[in-house]
Amino acid sequence: MTDKKERLKENAITPNIEPPDGSKAIRPEPSGLFANNPVDLGILSELEGISILEAGQFSFEQVVELCKLAAILEKIEIWPYHPLDGKIAVTAFFEASTRTRTSFESAILRLDGKVISIADGRTTGQAKGESLADIGEMFNAYADVVIMRHTETEAPEQMLENLRIPLINAGNGTGEHPTQALADWFALLKWRPSLIDSEPVQAKLNLGILGTPGSMRAVKSFLLMALLFRSHIRKVTVISEMADPFGPDVTEQLRQADIDYEVSNDVREHLPDLDVIYMNSIAFLGDSYRSMDSRFKLNSDSPIKESAVILHPLARLDELDTSLDKTRHNLYFSQAHGAVFVRQALLMSVLGRLHTLPDTFDT
Repeated sequence: MTDKKERLKENAITPNIEPPDGSKAIRPEPSGLFANNPVDLGILSELEGISILEAGQFSFEQVVELCKLAAILEKIEIWPYHPLDGKIAVTAFFEASTRTRTSFESAILRLDGKVISIADGRTTGQAKGESLADIGEMFNAYADVVIMRHTETEAPEQMLENLRIPLINAGNGTGEHPTQALADWFALLKWRPSLIDSEPVQAKLNLGILGTPGSMRAVKSFLLMALLFRSHIRKVTVISEMADPFGPDVTEQLRQADIDYEVSNDVREHLPDLDVIYMNSIAFLGDSYRSMDSRFKLNSDSPIKESAVILHPLARLDELDTSLDKTRHNLYFSQAHGAVFVRQALLMSVLGRLHTLPDTFDT
């Protein structure tokens, strides 16, 4: 056994993300994704140097390999290998964030990278009228990657006018949130590892989405990434207060994917049939947020299928009652915890640092 393998075993950890005593909340074992199934670094190297702007830019294979690498990173202590040593990331958040910004910064620091953190857009030159294009030009000299959240949907396009280093979209207005979708599907793949197979070996899933993809960026990115797994999905049911919750671009992609979907405004009618329930609390409407209608709330008395799991990108309001937190339906805390590891995998791929992994990391 090599010295590196011994070091890897010595550095093995069990992350402190177990549910509290008495809780039935799901914390899937990560090793189900990579046991006897090594990560294909060649597929991940395709991401080197590119900007991550939308969920649909990933291939099925890239999502699977990112999640397999994330599962390994969840099982080991990676910082002794210094994957991002010498790399600097700017986390530029022109919109308030707790989980996304801190999970990205945690991912970078645990990879031994450095962070320039902009936690409030009001502290930047944009507050004085500076354009995002000019800010992007300056970032070229300051860092190796920019991770940006912004209230304006067009913000990534404006930043990329002059930016020549990779940009990772951490949420742009009513646009998308692609790394949230990676975290969502990482949780689902750990819960059902057979999803990494191109052909289903288990019963297909009835996927329910409570929200409006046209105005909820996390919901939109989750749905668009779901299209990569369409061979595993029997049906998608979008439950929304709007008659047309998609917008023309999403509708066209659903049609091209030839996936069975329907729209409803009746939550209780569909809950008993859903295997996965994805929900969000707020819709972004340009310059303000609107909470979901009270009809779309879930609690432990809701008629949820016994084996169903719930995902929620958080933060939540009262649409997801805390009475569900200790039930077997709760996959949302595991979803939140896993975001650090899938963002680590993405950063290592985009920044070309996969070669820093130990030789035996996949065993």
